[in-house]
Amino acid sequence: MNNSSCIRVFADAAQIEGCKAKIKDVDQSVEQLANALNLAGNEVRLKILFLLHQEKQLCVCDLSDILEMNISAISQHLRKLRDGQVIQSKKIGQTVFYSLQPAFQTLLAPFFGLIDRKQILNTIS
Repeated sequence: MNNSSCIRVFADAAQIEGCKAKIKDVDQSVEQLANALNLAGNEVRLKILFLLHQEKQLCVCDLSDILEMNISAISQHLRKLRDGQVIQSKKIGQTVFYSLQPAFQTLLAPFFGLIDRKQILNTIS
């Protein structure tokens, strides 16, 4: 252990080793969540994710109309979300529909629940 920055008298070695093991066990999940939250850190992408969570699937034209943005701008945001493996696409006829990856549907649900109930301001203040 590196004790150069800590002045504690007693270290709980078992706790430290236990925490290291926990972090190692959840490392991939933490990475996925960090990636999703990083992508959702943009207001437009967060709105897209919220809409996909609520509606289950939407096409780029739907999102363009709802968010009152041009299709090109929406497509760029969708590309980032798809590249980050947060959303998936499905082509039906000539229309491509976007939806949340199932894991992210579950992962992001608590955040969207706060938005839905307009409790986010009460939670963070």
